Amino acid sequence: MANQPGIFDVDERYAALSAAGDPLERLAAAVNFEVFRPVLEAALARSDRSRGGRPPYDAVLMFRILVLQALYSLSDEQTEFQLRDRLSFMRFAGLGLHQAVPDARTIWLYREQLKQAGAIEGLFRRFDAVLAEQGYLAMGGQIIDATLIAAPRQKLTIEEKATIREGGTPTHWSKA
Repeated sequence: MANQPGIFDVDERYAALSAAGDPLERLAAAVNFEVFRPVLEAALARSDRSRGGRPPYDAVLMFRILVLQALYSLSDEQTEFQLRDRLSFMRFAGLGLHQAVPDARTIWLYREQLKQAGAIEGLFRRFDAVLAEQGYLAMGGQIIDATLIAAPRQKLTIEEKATIREGGTPTHWSKA
């Protein structure tokens, strides 16, 4: 029974993130994202849902995702991955472990809708202004895709090694 997840495991992990100084938690506390809802709702062309279909993701949740994307210079695919992988990203966006994560295409479509409405630049200017009012400055971080690739090994002859040690270049090598 020791390896079964407990009722409070997620809460304990969130508490550990908070104790470590999660910057996204501080950002979420500094910015009331609900102030963006009227602009977001006005800019998004949402159907009346009379014909059915999957309900759209909350506009503020999606804006929070765009903020994450901008802060960490993430592609749509990498944003989807990080939302699935990182508790701090899920918590910032307002997603629980049991909830569906927007896929890369959904994130792209949301951003494009805001661009088409001419709202995205104004939203981020207002976001920066809200941060500045709280005494913060948005500085982008970076998550690097660390794909490991085996580098080709050079197989130098004894003569080539001797030439290189003397500061020369073997005769059959190109100038590159």
